[in-house]
This record gives sequence, C-alpha cells and structure tokens, in this order.
Amino acid sequence: MLILTREDIQRIYTMKECLRDVEKVFRDHTEGHVVTPVRTAIDHPKYGATSLYMPSYLESDDYVAVKIISIFPENHAHGIKSLQSVILLTEAKTGQHVAMMDASLLTVMRTGASTGVATKYLAKEDASSCAVLGCGAQSLGQIQAVMAVRQLTQIALYNRTRAKADELKETLLAHYPEWHGEITVVEDANEAVEKADIVICSTKATAPLFDGARLRPGTHVNAIGAFLPHMQEVDLTTVLQSSKVVVDTEEGALHEAGDLLIPVSKGEWSFDELYAELGEIVTGKKAGREHADEITLYKSVGIAYLDTAVAKAVYERALVAGVGTSISL
Repeated sequence: MLILTREDIQRIYTMKECLRDVEKVFRDHTEGHVVTPVRTAIDHPKYGATSLYMPSYLESDDYVAVKIISIFPENHAHGIKSLQSVILLTEAKTGQHVAMMDASLLTVMRTGASTGVATKYLAKEDASSCAVLGCGAQSLGQIQAVMAVRQLTQIALYNRTRAKADELKETLLAHYPEWHGEITVVEDANEAVEKADIVICSTKATAPLFDGARLRPGTHVNAIGAFLPHMQEVDLTTVLQSSKVVVDTEEGALHEAGDLLIPVSKGEWSFDELYAELGEIVTGKKAGREHADEITLYKSVGIAYLDTAVAKAVYERALVAGVGTSISL
C-alpha cells in the first residue's frame, strides 16, 4: 500500500488537473459508469461535530474508494484542524487496497473543482467580480477553481469573524503574486453580493447569508457550504429567481441540501423545478447559461465519486513520480 501525505499530493497534483478530472467524472456519472451510495452522516451532538463516510465505485476505471471525513468546528480551540479526512483507494479488479492518502487537501481541491466546473458552464463568459462568503477551510480552493475558469479582477471577502477574511486576503496575495486584481474585505454580505458576477457561499450557516434581492441580473451563485438538511446559506428569493437551479446530484440534494429542502418543507419550492444535475450540462444533455441576465444557482453537498476520481488520479501520478511511502499490510 502506498501512503500519501498532504505534502506528497501538493508536489504532484494541481487545480488545473483536478478540474479536468472532476469534469470527466461528472460526465462518467451521467453516462452510467459510476456507482455511488448516499453517504452516511454521523452527528456528534456532544461536540457539535459530524463524521461522513463516503464510498464510490468508478466502473470504467476499476477503482473503489471510501473517504472518511470528520468536521469538528471546536477543534481550533485545542489547536487541532477542524476538518480531517483520509481516503482508502482499492483497485477493483482484485480488491487490493493500493493507497491511503490524506484527503483534507483533496477535499478542498475537488470541492473547488466542482464549483469551477459549474462556473465554467453557468457564469457569464465575461464575469470578472466574485464575492466569497465564508473564508474558512474550503474558500481558497473555491477561489482557485473560479480563477482557473474566469478572468477575475475583483474579489470581495466576507466572514463573520473578520480576521479570517483578512488572513485569506494575505494568502491569496501570496498565491497570486503576478495577479493585478483587487481584493477587498467587507463587513456586510449584502454589500459583497450586490457587486458580484459570481457568488461563493462556503459556510456552515443555518440561516441565509444575504438577501437574494440584492443579486444583480446575470449573477451565478455557488452554494457549497450547507451539507446537512438543517443548514442554509441562500434564501428563498435566490432560489425562486434562479432560472436554473443545478445540483451535483439530485439524490444527494434530496437527502442533504438544506438550501432546497427547507423551502420544500414549507411548500415554497419543489424538486420538480430542479433544472439539472451538473453532469447533464457537462455532457450537453441540458444547456448551461443561455442569457446574459439570468441568475443561476449551483447547489453542491459533495459526492463521493469526486473523491474516488481525484484519489485515482493522484495515486497514478504518484506511481510515475515515485512519490509516497510504501508499506506492507
């Protein structure tokens, strides 16, 4: 078995490669080559935490993987990362467990790449301004992916605790020393979204972050933070005025997407109004953006086949590059 650390993965895998792998697996899923049970979520009320168990099988590639991810928000008080995860990769021809890898970075990358693919197909071609609501663990990957598919000139950062937004600004400046755009930290989420072509919601909020009436015509919204039925980042106004509501998978959304399930429970929206899964747009079965003024919404709760796809890609790159530590079980 090959053991791959975060540092190993950083050496051999880029966001550009991740975007390509994620777009491919969305296509494979839509064409019926992927098997993904609904993930199992175990809540830990004692600690305000959640553990997720996420299996998937890529039939066309002959790999199975399971990701175990723990989300413990209070860990920061103890100097421990709040998001920790590992992926076990199994070669499906013989059942050999071929790799165990740190999945924290890959979770950020594949979640960002999912947003990047959605933005590629749903945001305006000339979108240049982006509002980021929530500057925690997922935010950097979100911005990196969007910057890979659109030429941003302005980024507005909002976080409930301003220090995190200030820290993300410095991180972005260090990551993109040649980029000449403007990054501003704002105190109000509505101020951020009303000037944005692309909005990224990346929080654990249980109430809407902004007033949907403040969105400009032509805005694309990526809502990726609320991953349980009681969580909510976007309001009913945003959902109703979106001409296209797109999800990573309908099955996952039906179980976990609080942004949609909450209005459904109140009789304010129905899954009959869902426009498409993202894979349907990637494969051309459904159109992406069709008009400059339409507001679009991509709701993602995360799906295990993204983890399997990126784990397979990283493992195969590691074999070629001679990266990682081999162990015998």
